[in-house]
Amino acid sequence: MFRVSILYPKTEGATFDHDYYRTSHMPMVAARLGDACTGWSADRVIDGPFEAIGYLHISDMEAFGARMAEHGGEILGDVANYTAITPQMVVSQVNE
Repeated sequence: MFRVSILYPKTEGATFDHDYYRTSHMPMVAARLGDACTGWSADRVIDGPFEAIGYLHISDMEAFGARMAEHGGEILGDVANYTAITPQMVVSQVNE
């Protein structure tokens, strides 16, 4: 299994709509990724250099890449609905 972490660094003057992120954006992302996404979560960071962190649990990186190629424009276009912060993405392999 793989984990895609989406990190939103704290940025002076930027806002972040955590409710929209949790109830609209992340469910939409999971839906567009289909079976490649086996789960997701969204954290509101309390202390540290990030405002929020989203997690996608991915079963197949090839399928993830194909779905992102197909739906990436829509997914990234939705970011403006909840923040002006540019997200950073980290992909890791989960050791089971």
